Amino acid sequence: MANPFPIPLNALRAIEIVARRGALAPAAEELGVTIGAVSQHLRRAEERLGMELFERTPAGLRPLPALKAAMPQLTSGFAALQDGLASLKGSDEGVLNLTVGSVFASRWLIWRINKFTLHNRDIEVRLNVTAAMLDLSRPDVDCGIRYGDGQWPGVRAELIGGTQYQPVCAPPVAKLLTRPADLAHVPVIQDETTMLSWDAWRAAAGLDPAIRLTGPVYSDASLAFDAAISEQGVLMAADMMSADAVSDGRLVRPFDHAVDGPLGYWLVTAQGRRESRKLRAFREWLKVEVPASVRGYVHQSRG
Repeated sequence: MANPFPIPLNALRAIEIVARRGALAPAAEELGVTIGAVSQHLRRAEERLGMELFERTPAGLRPLPALKAAMPQLTSGFAALQDGLASLKGSDEGVLNLTVGSVFASRWLIWRINKFTLHNRDIEVRLNVTAAMLDLSRPDVDCGIRYGDGQWPGVRAELIGGTQYQPVCAPPVAKLLTRPADLAHVPVIQDETTMLSWDAWRAAAGLDPAIRLTGPVYSDASLAFDAAISEQGVLMAADMMSADAVSDGRLVRPFDHAVDGPLGYWLVTAQGRRESRKLRAFREWLKVEVPASVRGYVHQSRG
């Protein structure tokens, strides 16, 4: 009977990681072997299959078409193996490992996560707050919240909100603003990490594109928020992230003119990973809590 696995499991895992990450080092780190050993895995696998799997380029290893076509099955297969092992150990349902960015964590999640834990006392939430786009197929990552267009390879993404955005500032700064053109006369905070488009908002608000906007520059989005609260200038922010600060009066929306962009916050998981009870509970909580947070802002701002 022919061997259904002519390539060792470790070699298959090395192939999958290298194809996804484009380098030998991540595979070596995850497998606990040397880079040379990973290279040997790839070479022997190609010999056994009688075909090349990767294009060797100056920028790294790129999967050739045959491997690229097989990647969804390989990635989902290893995700299923990880889930099966976790279930076998009986330890996967008690801890939700969540990776999020600093703004989502500090401006929205940290003020609400206690509501989730109160209703799910058997689930402990562990946050990995980082700007890095972590590999969601890692065994220590159950899911994440990412900001973008939802198009990430090997990722299942579900939009949760945050597509609307507009300028915000502290009340004393807002007193200097009656129309968008007044932005030329106040500091405009430059967030180097933002994906929000000032150009799109300017066009929607009818602001002359020739008007130059200048102000303090920050390379950390959370600090840019604090800068706006501390009256340093005007910041472009997603309505979902600024809702709490607007509700309690630390920030205002001087023009009350939001645009709906193509980007938003997404609940993301690795493709092929089964939906665990804890993940299902978190997804259902988000479906209720995100709209509730927006309704809470509307209620308070009108009241």
